[in-house]
Amino acid sequence: MKLHDIRPPKGARRPPKRVGRGIGSGHGKTSTRGHKGQLARSGGGKGPGFEGGQTPLHRRLPKFRRFSNAPFKTEWAYVNVGDLARAFAAGSTVTPESLVERRLVRDLRDGVKVLGDGELDRPLVVKAHRFSRQAVEKIQAAGGTVEVIER
Repeated sequence: MKLHDIRPPKGARRPPKRVGRGIGSGHGKTSTRGHKGQLARSGGGKGPGFEGGQTPLHRRLPKFRRFSNAPFKTEWAYVNVGDLARAFAAGSTVTPESLVERRLVRDLRDGVKVLGDGELDRPLVVKAHRFSRQAVEKIQAAGGTVEVIER
């Protein structure tokens, strides 16, 4: 069997109803719309969003016109101390660019923030835009140094 041999099962597809093609078709004159009334007219019927006379949803909801600071939000790229221990050798310098190279961070966004999850057993020189208090404690306890980069 090939793709061009496939056919829908018998009775699955029906020919389209041809309305307005004369009395003999059975769908002539009023074209199955009945006599007069809203649904017999062209463009007749209720539009989308009509809820049977009930106030429609788009009119029940309030107009949202409030100001939002969301576009100005600072998005940090986060990295944990435990990830640094796995990716860097003792004594190496950790910069945002080296984090991208080693794929610990995909996108630098507005800056890098180092968090304190995990353990660090080697001294590292870590340069980032932000540090959590716990991260600073763990880096310094391992004999490393912390440098804050200005944005």
